[in-house]
Amino acid sequence: MTETDPLAARIDGLMDAEGIRSNRSLVRRILTTGVELGRDGTDRLDLKITAAAVEEMRSAFRLFAPWDGAPKVTVFGSARTKEHDPLYAQAEQVAASLAQQGWMVVTGAGPGIMQAAAEGAGPELSIGVSIRLPFEEKPNPIVAADPNHVSMKYFFTRKLMLMKESRGFVSLPGGFGTLDETFELLTLQQTGKAEPVPIVLLDRPGGTYWDGLRRYIDAELIPAGLIAEDDLERVLITDSVEAAVAEITGFWRNYDSLRWVGTTLVIRMKSRPTDAEILTLDERFRYLVASGSIHRTEPLPPEVADGDALHLPRIALTLDQFKVGDLFRLISAVNALASGPRL
Repeated sequence: MTETDPLAARIDGLMDAEGIRSNRSLVRRILTTGVELGRDGTDRLDLKITAAAVEEMRSAFRLFAPWDGAPKVTVFGSARTKEHDPLYAQAEQVAASLAQQGWMVVTGAGPGIMQAAAEGAGPELSIGVSIRLPFEEKPNPIVAADPNHVSMKYFFTRKLMLMKESRGFVSLPGGFGTLDETFELLTLQQTGKAEPVPIVLLDRPGGTYWDGLRRYIDAELIPAGLIAEDDLERVLITDSVEAAVAEITGFWRNYDSLRWVGTTLVIRMKSRPTDAEILTLDERFRYLVASGSIHRTEPLPPEVADGDALHLPRIALTLDQFKVGDLFRLISAVNALASGPRL
């Protein structure tokens, strides 16, 4: 569709009438797609799926919007875990510790591990994204009557919101749902479809749940060449709440964010690295670089145009696209720089 298309003109008139001034091209795409679904004679069930998904995403976006700048951690785990289970205490304690450091805790809003994490964080620092199921999960009482809660029909929209906003993830043992969420996290990291974030697989003290997963990966996936040998290195497997919290918070010690500008990857950090540190990073991670070197840079023109974290120091490189899954190693090195902030 072009700007001179009659439908585009009518949609622009509608946006004018509704006072929509920003992001008009994106709103136009959404409205145009809806009209074109009607023109296509799309099946009613498909239209119901589309309408419900868009409505659910709008509700979730509005829920999260007031806390756009607050760091968030998502806690996954079984809805069937009982209060007397040591895993319940682990979830409650890790959420409480992160909340004390200013983190909001996002859960699936159900019982079990989700309720434990919500209890640990407290209602003011908990956000719940529940799923409507015919037989099992109901919102836990911490979030059920709370405005920090949204209910969803579809797992795919729920998973989007459980993952989109968070800067860290803690998975405790669970069933198919927990494994699905955890493997999606790992897939997004492995393929570079999501920015690197800390992922912790937290067990009960002395537990073997996640160690069993690691043994399966070592015995079956790696020998068959189905994943790389180091794909699980981006994940911390632990039974220590303290180690889990340190992994989540330590990931953001010096590293702040990244942005692609064309083929250039820009990594923003909190402290300016020394020349010697830049040299060391370039030598150590030369295998990630498609051309040129890792170097210090000022904000690039698109960053300036968007006012994107202009106060932060940054480094840049032309990343080998096949190495995108190894970015976590470079970020770990950035966090370990002596010039970085003290924890």
